[in-house]
Amino acid sequence: MYNAWLKDPASVHSSWDSFFRNSAAGGLGYQAPPSLALPGKNEVSVGSILPMLSGSSSVATGGLISDKVIDDHLAVQAIIRSYQIRGHHIAKLDPLGINSADLDERHPQELLYNHYSFEEEDMDRIFKLPNTTFIGGKDKSLPLKEILTRLENAYCRHIGVEYMFINSLEQCNWIRQRLETPGVMQLNNDEKRLLLARLTRATGFEAFLAKKWSSEKRFGLEGCEMLIPAMKQIIDKSTDLGVESIIMGMPHRGRLNVLANVCRKPLSQIFTQFAGLEAADDGSGDVKYHLGTYIERLNRVTNKNIRLAVVANPSHLEAVDPIVQGKTRAEQFYRGDGDGKKVMSMLLHGDAAFCGQGIVFETMHLSDLPDYTTHGTIHIVVNNQIGFTTDPRFSRSSPYCTDVARVVNAPIFHVNADDAESVMHVCNIAAEWRATFHKDCVIDLVSYRRNGHNEIDEPMFTQPLMYKIIKKTPPALDKYADKLIQEGVVTSDEVKDVKDKYDKICEDAYQGAKQETHIKYKDWLDSPWSGFFEGKDPLKVNKTGIKEDTLVHIGKRFSSPPPNAAEFKIHKGIERILKARMEMVESRTVDWALGEAMAFGSLLKEGIHVRLSGQDVERGTFSHRHHVLHHQTVDKATYRPLSNLYPDQAPYTVCNSSLSEYGVLGFEVGYSMTNPNALVIWEAQFGDFNNTAQCIIDQFIASGQSKWVRQSGIVLAQPHGLEGMGPEHSSARLERFLQMSSDDPDYFPPESEDFAVRQLHDINWIIANCTTPANYFHILRRQIHLPFRKPLIHMSPKSLLRHPEAKSNFDEMLEGTEFMRIIPETGPAVQNASGVKKLVFCSGKVYYDLKKYRDEKGLTNEIAITRVEQVSPFPYDLIKKECALYSNAQLCWAQEEHKNQGCWSYVQPRFGTALTRTRDISYAGRPTSSSPATGSKAQHLKELAALLNDAMAF
Repeated sequence: MYNAWLKDPASVHSSWDSFFRNSAAGGLGYQAPPSLALPGKNEVSVGSILPMLSGSSSVATGGLISDKVIDDHLAVQAIIRSYQIRGHHIAKLDPLGINSADLDERHPQELLYNHYSFEEEDMDRIFKLPNTTFIGGKDKSLPLKEILTRLENAYCRHIGVEYMFINSLEQCNWIRQRLETPGVMQLNNDEKRLLLARLTRATGFEAFLAKKWSSEKRFGLEGCEMLIPAMKQIIDKSTDLGVESIIMGMPHRGRLNVLANVCRKPLSQIFTQFAGLEAADDGSGDVKYHLGTYIERLNRVTNKNIRLAVVANPSHLEAVDPIVQGKTRAEQFYRGDGDGKKVMSMLLHGDAAFCGQGIVFETMHLSDLPDYTTHGTIHIVVNNQIGFTTDPRFSRSSPYCTDVARVVNAPIFHVNADDAESVMHVCNIAAEWRATFHKDCVIDLVSYRRNGHNEIDEPMFTQPLMYKIIKKTPPALDKYADKLIQEGVVTSDEVKDVKDKYDKICEDAYQGAKQETHIKYKDWLDSPWSGFFEGKDPLKVNKTGIKEDTLVHIGKRFSSPPPNAAEFKIHKGIERILKARMEMVESRTVDWALGEAMAFGSLLKEGIHVRLSGQDVERGTFSHRHHVLHHQTVDKATYRPLSNLYPDQAPYTVCNSSLSEYGVLGFEVGYSMTNPNALVIWEAQFGDFNNTAQCIIDQFIASGQSKWVRQSGIVLAQPHGLEGMGPEHSSARLERFLQMSSDDPDYFPPESEDFAVRQLHDINWIIANCTTPANYFHILRRQIHLPFRKPLIHMSPKSLLRHPEAKSNFDEMLEGTEFMRIIPETGPAVQNASGVKKLVFCSGKVYYDLKKYRDEKGLTNEIAITRVEQVSPFPYDLIKKECALYSNAQLCWAQEEHKNQGCWSYVQPRFGTALTRTRDISYAGRPTSSSPATGSKAQHLKELAALLNDAMAF
């Protein structure tokens, strides 16, 4: 038939003629007739793309779709995807028009239509839109020219969005819809006027301060005034979506403006800070651009009440991030807000700090951990495109300053801060994203800094070209006002009227501030504890001893497997531990783990929430705690004995943290600020690692109350003790904490009944090194039973956890007993006080080494050993009494730490003060060293022998 067709095509049936013709042309020989059936999987009906194929005769005549048509449709899909992924690279983000925000001037090839073999004549061709875009609105197909225009508008104007790295199609589509849908950015005239008024106030506030205090440092917001309307829009949208409380952390730039215009702090209180007045209350105070505040007010836009807190913070940029997250998490916890629908956090950052400070990464990595998540934070980067004097090209290796957020799949919205309406659109998306997905997101406000790093700094020294352009750049307010005047939304008289009204408000407040004679630090408190201090005797400590029945009940529950759960398979080693605990309870004895559990359990019974956080705290670094029992054959099946003590007990939280000190300690400090009726403990893996969190210790814990009138009862449990484990597993650097204690070494306070509690009231923190489980039990309970809150720095034991002598009897924990600041000698030496030749003072586990050595040498009559359990505030009264008892004895301070470490430099002058310099005290211990401990076991033992020998010589 084929041969016949070759000779004469008319000699065969027309269908075969068609078959042979198509085959000869290289196409399919057979083509099925059009079908009315629905297309199968991975098929598309020709009819559905007919509109896009105008001019293609082959389809019209029932022929084939050419490869070019298919390729062109695929190319359009690729272009759309390229804009979604890389459009931000060419968005016009810099208000100054100097830099690319991603530090790369190149134009990605994938965003050029001729990269895909399209020519100018293809611009009017119509293409079907894929379901991965929303640019069509109701249209399913558009001309190529319109497709490109809409993509340019969505991704390359003044908003550049990074989101295509997110591994959730639902989330990507959610963002696409809010960016690409035509007309999605339109504001009505009322919204435009509100935006103009807010921008006017933000600009007017800085102008007023500049006019009144031209040479004063205030770290103004000039160049990024758009931050204020942006924050207010996020707050409006979030309150509309159900949020009732927002906790904010921010650096110094723009802080006063945020306090004035976002929180609506009375302007007179802000202006009083410039007057240089004396304080009416105690404390050292802080500079005005570090202060926090707490305000409860009506949101006029949504007509709902909102609580706003700006957390006080130091100049250490980004250090406040984990503090805010901890405070937010605590507030969510106490409100029962398990999904973060009522309480949210908002963090502000500078561009150089956001990519330069490691704490940002540590905090980001807490964002999705079950016991640390705040269910989504909105981050706003005030991107000045400069860090003090350093150009971004020399301060980061990543394209954007926000790239750290990509690690947690947070969408990043870059926006030109001089385009007011684009900023508002991004803020709405961010607030909705957080409410919908409860995940972090970032707004990068690309702006500039009109002045230098502060108002008296000269930026032309280092950025001459940038600042020439800045001088010629009109403020965002002027740009937006002109736009609205041109649109006919407002008149120039209305613009002037809004400015003048706010200027009058500022002027009136300024006159009011002049009447003030003092500033009040408590006006700036960021975490008020309503009802906590009222009606309390500030010097009355409630008793810390408890009933024996309670001890027995907690002890038995803590020593038992889950009740009514015979199938819960426990590890054999844990079974032995539980059995040993039960035997101790029956013999009325506690070891360290049991004493701690008794303290926690008794507080839980009293309705006090206990939270223990840190690396591996559930089991305990030294495998002593075991607060979470794991089913040996079922994954994630656990039992927490301390959560099951009483039906009406407070909740107990014990949580292994990420491998971070700085971030996690900051988080727990923030947590402890929220509720005074909670015991919050951060335990270091070893005390040696606390210096990774030194910033939190120095800037917040040691000095927080003095600077910001802010109390915290946080406990730092820090394993400490020289046990031959080398220089990084021996010392919690006790000397550093003691050096920061605020008690005067030359002042012996007046002796009275309330001497001990008055000392605690007046100092900045408590430093202790307990040697018995009972004393540890009492000091933990005392944290809650004090009428105020102070941080407790506790040198936790390691070998004492299992030391046979480091046990306590129930009798030391019953009603009528209390924390012992010193534990005096109780042996034969007490009966022979006048004949005692040497009185050795010590602190911590070295006591057991000294006692053992003394007993072996038969010196129990000649040498008395007294333990100083609370080192700071120093127990002057008890030391004086103890020394008076042994009036003929030589006095010695013995410590296992090196001479330039440990307690020695702290206690030496204080012994002099306690004894009015009438008796000398000698030192027994290791010589000075730059390292905390030797790495050689042999050397360690040799040093210990020398120390014991020195201490016992007389």
